[in-house]
This record gives sequence, structure tokens and C-alpha cells, in this order.
Amino acid sequence: MTEENDPAGIGFEEEGAAWDRAAAPPPTGPEVIRGYLPSLPDRPGVYRMLDARSAVLYVGKARSLKKRVASYAAGRGHATRIARMIAATASMMFVTTETETEALLLEANLIKQLKPHFNVLLRDDKSFPHILIGGDHPFAQLRKHRGLRAGQGRYFGPFASAGAVNRTINTLQKAFLLRTCRDSVFDSRTRPCLLHQIKRCCAPCVGLVSREDYAALEEDAIRFLEGRSTRVQETLAAQMAEAAQAMEYERAAALRDRIRALTAVQANQDVNPEGVDEADVVALHQEGGEACVQVFFFRAHQNWGNRAYFPRTGAGAEPEEILEAFLGQFYGGKAPARLILLSHDVPNAELLSDALSVTAGRRVTVATPKRGEKRDLVEHALRNARESLARKLAESASQAKLLDALADAFGLEGAPQRIEVYDNSHIMGTNAVGAMVVAGPNGFEKNQYRKFTIRSDIVAGDDFGMMREVLTRRFSRLLKEDPDREKGDWPDLVLIDGGAGQVTAAVAALDELGVEDVALVGVAKGVDRDAGKEEFHIPGRRAFALPHRDPTLYFVQRLRDEAHRFAIGAHRDKRAKAATATPLDEVPGIGPARKRALLAHFGSAKAVSRAGVEDLLKVEGVNQKTAEAIYAFFHGAA
Repeated sequence: MTEENDPAGIGFEEEGAAWDRAAAPPPTGPEVIRGYLPSLPDRPGVYRMLDARSAVLYVGKARSLKKRVASYAAGRGHATRIARMIAATASMMFVTTETETEALLLEANLIKQLKPHFNVLLRDDKSFPHILIGGDHPFAQLRKHRGLRAGQGRYFGPFASAGAVNRTINTLQKAFLLRTCRDSVFDSRTRPCLLHQIKRCCAPCVGLVSREDYAALEEDAIRFLEGRSTRVQETLAAQMAEAAQAMEYERAAALRDRIRALTAVQANQDVNPEGVDEADVVALHQEGGEACVQVFFFRAHQNWGNRAYFPRTGAGAEPEEILEAFLGQFYGGKAPARLILLSHDVPNAELLSDALSVTAGRRVTVATPKRGEKRDLVEHALRNARESLARKLAESASQAKLLDALADAFGLEGAPQRIEVYDNSHIMGTNAVGAMVVAGPNGFEKNQYRKFTIRSDIVAGDDFGMMREVLTRRFSRLLKEDPDREKGDWPDLVLIDGGAGQVTAAVAALDELGVEDVALVGVAKGVDRDAGKEEFHIPGRRAFALPHRDPTLYFVQRLRDEAHRFAIGAHRDKRAKAATATPLDEVPGIGPARKRALLAHFGSAKAVSRAGVEDLLKVEGVNQKTAEAIYAFFHGAA
């Protein structure tokens, strides 16, 4: 793949041809786009449309770059959204590829990386959890796994949520008695744990089951997760009958409980497709300028959960365009099922199938069923998409009313689109952290939350100093990364958990940075620190309160409580980390593995500090250079 130069010499700072910002703005629109046509090849590739500030407006793919750009250069026959994009285009960039499939994969990666304004964007792109039955231990561990498949063992998933994984693991524990403890816990046990007492583990840690019998349980669990649960139940039923006939009633009762656990999980499935072994069902519903995409995961003839997504679509985006863009981004870092069932026909279904097959390393089929069981699955997903979008629209309407009321209560010019709430947490000044939570028209924006480790030498318990540091760091970064306030990262309202003193410290921090037009409100505890008696402090105004049962007051309390929860959680995490810290953490070249080896060999960090080089060399993984570095750290010289 190759990247083309800017043939028209327009707007590329890296090419040394950027426009002088002090002069007249650069030309934009179809005429600019037309200037690229003579030098464009008739081959696949990816194009980027940029505005006058070189910000990316849109990323697209094309079977023929020349023909696609020519359609934009015509300047007519486009939807309103695309027409606005063309009118704002000041320059373009191109990357040619060998195949259209390669162009599709590159387009999806660039959209996720650049987040262009006019593209359909997937907002939530978290990884999905899996179940892992570990294969690197004689007695395999059953556990939840998220992230890269780096370890040995059998992976099953994806599951739509951690809750779906936990429920399935709970069932597997009851039915197959596999261990869930860590290897270190397993190796140190001398008697069965509570899970064995409540019949959720066969206690291999203390030898209550042989390796052969445990391997049989592991194989049964794998069969169940692969959809062969009927055979497992038949085997358990036969074993139960044999135990009853041999008057081993306790063993028969245990087998009966395992069969019941399997039956219960099958009965709880909302949709159990008989003719679909493995599929992802993706359904889209649009309403009120918003869209919801529901993704259902079916594996081993079982419903492994679903998740709703609300992509940013822009006005005028068609369902087919939204769905195609969603699929390209959604499967950017995820393994697709062998079959993907869609609610709408997408323009490039065959191309999408080829691209997903390349990323998955096996054949992936993309289809839009019209009848039968597969269509029933799509209709089920569509119904969930409609209901999820209806709930979101209702919540958004309610949130909009609260934001309007908040603007009236605090005298703002308009409803705030981004609210940042700040709080600090510490114990007598130790392990101090600052926290920021963000809320807006869509509720809490948890991917925007931030933690601040207090760095400066602040007197223990100086909350004002902590607030000054947090706000100084936050707004210094905003001034550096978004001085023109175009990215939507600047708050319309800042709420401080505190009274007049905290507000004064906050105002001083912002004044020092030259930030004067951000609304600032302090939320102080009321009389006797009772909820409902909060006082509000705004610079230049007398403190005031809101009526006791005012919905706006409840809204502010919810914002303040969320910041408090997040700050306390950050403080506890830092305190827990500090509690397990040792001087070995500061030794250069000592990672977690060597740290564990040193502590296991010497028993404590203090004993390590007293050891000589020869003693240190006896530790596994410690060579001459590392031993001398450790000795030098504690004694000042090797």
C-alpha cells in the first residue's frame, strides 16, 4: 500500500504547503476536490477529507479512487450530510491498496483511530469476556478472561457481559465441580475450601479427586460449552442410576444436583436456536435521529448474551451505511462468528465477508435472512433494538430537562453539554488522589473519567492545595491540546465538592491559567451535613440553597455522589498498592517475577537488603549484573 502526495499542493503542513493562517482562509468545496482528479489512479484505496485546519472530516474506501473522488467533485446529488462535508473539504489524502478488501480493513482502522466528524462512529469498543479452561496445569482452572489469548487452554466466547460469564461459570461449578482458585492458592491449600463444602468444587488441591477423574470433568465441561450438553446429561443420568443401584445414595444425590444445574441453564435461555450452532446476530433500529445496534452472540446452540450500541450517525445516514460502518469497526479487534446475520442488506456484503474472513483466518459468511429460524433470531434482536432505543430516547429527554433546570438554577447561558465534577480523597493527607467525573446529555460518560495522583508537596490534609493542583493540571492540558475548544473536551460547568474555600482555590487556579469563562459552582454540605440541605457557592454571588424536593437538587446530589464514589475507589486502589509495596519495587531491573523469586528465597525485603552478591546469585533468575545492581541499590556500591 502506498500513500499519494498532495497533487494540488493544498493544505498539507507536512508537505510544506500549508496555508498561512493569518491570510485568507484556503478554498474549500467541489473545486478543490476536482483538482485531485488528474493524478488519481483507477485502483482501490482509502481517502481522507480534511478541513481548513487539516482536521480529518471523513475517511472512506473506494474500489476506484478516481471514480469515487469524481462523484464528490460533481457537487450535486448528495445527501445533506455529505454535501456539508464536501463544502468543508479543503484538502485530501490518499492511500492506494492492492485490493478492495485491504482498503476496507484500512478504512475501519483509520476511522477508529481518527474518529472523523462525518463518519458513523462506534462509541463503545470494549473487549468481550471469555471463559478460559486453563491448559497449563494438571488440574485446569476455570476462569473469566478478557483481552489477548496469550495463555494456554481452551477459550469459549465471546459473552456479552461479565455478568453472563459469571452466571455460566456458576453453572459450570455446580455441574462439573472445576476449581476457580489461582494456582498459588491451589498449591498452598492443606484442607478443602468453602467451595468444596457447598458442592461447587471437587477439591483437587488436597487430593480428593484423581487427575484422571478431574480430566473427565474438564472434558464434560468442554462438551457442554461446545453445545454437546445432551450427551453429558445422558452420561450423568447413567452414572446416577448406577450409584443408586449400588446404594451409593450420597454420590447419586451429587450427580442429581449436577443434572439439575445443567437443566436450569438450558431452561433459562430466552432463545435456543436448534439450527444455528454459531452466529452473531446484528440488528439496527433508527428513530428520532438516533440509532441502536443490538448484537446477540450465539455459540454452541446457546444464547450467550447481547449488548446494545448507540453509534454516532450524523443526520441523514442510511441504515445500510450505518450497519456497514458499524461492522467494520466492531470486528476491528474481535473474532467474528462463522455466520453473521443482519437485519438490513449492506451494499458490500461479499466484500465485508472476505475482509472478516481475512481477519478471522477462516470463512465468515454475512447474510440477511428472509424467513425461517434465522429470520426469527433477527426479529428478536430487532425488537430488543427498538426497546433499547426507546429507553435511551426517554432517558435523554429526561436528562435534557434536568440540564435545562440546572442552567436556570445556576444562571447559565444554556443547558451544559459537558459537566465536570471534582473531588479529592485521602486519609490524613496520605495516598491523596483527585478525581474527575463527566456527565452530559447521555448521562455519565465513564470513559471520560480521570484520576489525578497528587504530586506536589502539599501539607497533610490541605484540600485547597489539592484542588488547585488538580484543576491546574486538567486545564493546562486543555489549553495545550485544544486551545480553540473545538474537540468538545472543555466543560460548560465545573462542580466542586466543597464550599467557599474550595471555590476560592479553584478560581485562583483558573485565573492563573487565564481561564475566565468556565462556570464554577461549589457544592457544600448543608447543616449537620444532611443530604437535601446543600449550599451552592458561585463566585460573585451569595451562597444559596435549592428547595428540599427539587429534582435539580437530586440531580446535583447524584453528580456529587458519583464523584465521591470514584474518588474513594481511586484512593483505596492507591492505598492497597502502597500496602503491598516494598523497597524492591525501586530497584532498577527488578520486575514482578524477580521480585517474587527474591521474596520467596529470602523471606522479606529486609533480608534481601542484607544479602551479599554471592547470596543473591543463588536466586533463580538473578545473574551477576542483577545481583550487583541489587547490592548497589541497598549499600551504595557494588
